[in-house]
Amino acid sequence: MNQIERFPTPLPVPFSKAVRAGGFLFLSGQLAMDASGNIVDGDITVQTRFVLERIAATLQECGAGMADVVKTTVWLGSLDDFAAFNEEYRRHFATGLPARSTVEAKLYRDAKVEIEVQAFSG
Repeated sequence: MNQIERFPTPLPVPFSKAVRAGGFLFLSGQLAMDASGNIVDGDITVQTRFVLERIAATLQECGAGMADVVKTTVWLGSLDDFAAFNEEYRRHFATGLPARSTVEAKLYRDAKVEIEVQAFSG
């Protein structure tokens, strides 16, 4: 029988920050949001770094790391930020880049980036 383990978010939102199922971790999309629910001030580089550091912390809490990420989905508030985003993103995957999809979308409270990841934790 497969086990599903859910990691609740401390935020008052109706989703888990991560779910482990079948040897994989599925992380909910992360925004550059502080504990008060406000989007962190800063350009795409600042927000991308903030988001990826939060993702790394959640993975660590779940017993995994950035090297275990196999797929990311990225939403950018503007594709004009694509080059600067890529520059910062690359820095967080020193052991190899995961598969990725990237699209432009209107994001919550005009955030510049949202990222969700799937990681192998088996």
